[in-house]
Amino acid sequence: MKPEIYKDEGYKLMGAAFETYNERGYGLGEEIYQECLEIELEIRGIAYHSKQELMCFYKGREFKKRHVPDLFVFGCLIVELKAVSALAPEHEAQLINYLRLTRQPVGYLINFGHKETLEWKRVILSEFIPPPSLARISAD
Repeated sequence: MKPEIYKDEGYKLMGAAFETYNERGYGLGEEIYQECLEIELEIRGIAYHSKQELMCFYKGREFKKRHVPDLFVFGCLIVELKAVSALAPEHEAQLINYLRLTRQPVGYLINFGHKETLEWKRVILSEFIPPPSLARISAD
């Protein structure tokens, strides 16, 4: 499968993120942006879970520890939010760890703290892309 996996879902997520950035600008705390983005997702009718504990497994056995990304959107996208002057490698590493541990193929790193524009990155781990017959179909 090509990198277009969950493309429509990502487009809708990023539309909400850009609207949030355009409305609030930069320089606020991550918690403020999270709440604003959650409101924007609700306005747009986009399904999400905030700070949802995601189960992780090793050889079929469930971890006792849960991992908690900022948002889980459309039931298929892990989203990590930041409010820093620039994204750093450790931010991407955090998202990649969440993707690997939860076996989710697509994640977004969104930084509201960049002065010039919304800074974001889409990460795809191809080893977790489901076969075409099992891929999730967009809700709308």
